[in-house]
Amino acid sequence: MLKDFKIGNINIEGGLCLGPMAGVSDLPFRHLCKEMGASLLVTEMVSAKAIYFKNKNTEPLMKIDKGEHPIALQLFGSDPDIIAQMAASIEERDFDIFDFNMGCPVPKIVNNGEGSALMKNPKLVEEILTKLVKSVKKPVTLKIRKGFNYDNINAVEIAKIAEASGVSAVAVHARTREQYYSGKADWSIIKAVKSELGIPVIGNGDVVDGKSAKEMYEYTGCDGIMIARAARGNPWIFKEIRGYLNGEITKRPEKDEIVDMILKHCKLQMQYDDEIMAIRKMRKHVAWYTHGMKGSSALRDRVNHVEKYDELESLLRSV
Repeated sequence: MLKDFKIGNINIEGGLCLGPMAGVSDLPFRHLCKEMGASLLVTEMVSAKAIYFKNKNTEPLMKIDKGEHPIALQLFGSDPDIIAQMAASIEERDFDIFDFNMGCPVPKIVNNGEGSALMKNPKLVEEILTKLVKSVKKPVTLKIRKGFNYDNINAVEIAKIAEASGVSAVAVHARTREQYYSGKADWSIIKAVKSELGIPVIGNGDVVDGKSAKEMYEYTGCDGIMIARAARGNPWIFKEIRGYLNGEITKRPEKDEIVDMILKHCKLQMQYDDEIMAIRKMRKHVAWYTHGMKGSSALRDRVNHVEKYDELESLLRSV
């Protein structure tokens, strides 16, 4: 049941996409998800204005490894000219697809008129996407939500604007901005967008295992599935979904396998950060990896005081 599709001239084999998550989907985490079967990776959000002003914190967000392909670099912003100019200025970098963010619900992004706030302004959306597509040769995709709130459910309208503007695929998070990540995702909006578009549609929201992935495919007819929060502490989800859709049941990893993955993740993190910074970044990941494990609450507390790899390994092996 796994589907292959194309984004422009880029083959997406298997249709399972890792969603972009600020502070989560960095290069080390993407590596693990790729190894576990993710078909398409997406970077953390990159501000077009930050590129324009040469913000030093932006460069690490755009770092791509040769083993990550296919991978999309996700841009956000609200100024059509800056977005187009900055996209053209970085196009030579080693990624395959531009993804534009209109799904982020975070207040500081929305209050800037960026992310999901753009769904309130279809005219500006058309200008941004038209200029962005014309400014680059690489395919452009779009991430949207169901709408900004329940009074503005316009994913179909925005998706049709995107297709007319030359966008190559649309990912739909089936919640409004008002919902953030709470409540049930409304898959009927993914189905509605799919029924209106000729380009690939990627469904996002409430896929947490193989069973829910199959149900989304069957109900919406979507071309691909995007997994974000369900992959935190669980890069195995891509392997599990692939197995399930091929008629296999993949067991959840046992404690030793989880510990091994945490330590592997930490070693990867240490290739890009110094040891102390890597360990600090790993703290949230350890909380996600160990969620539901016996004694996980006490473990999380102890991990917050660890600053060396050897200390982390010793702690995890002793649990």
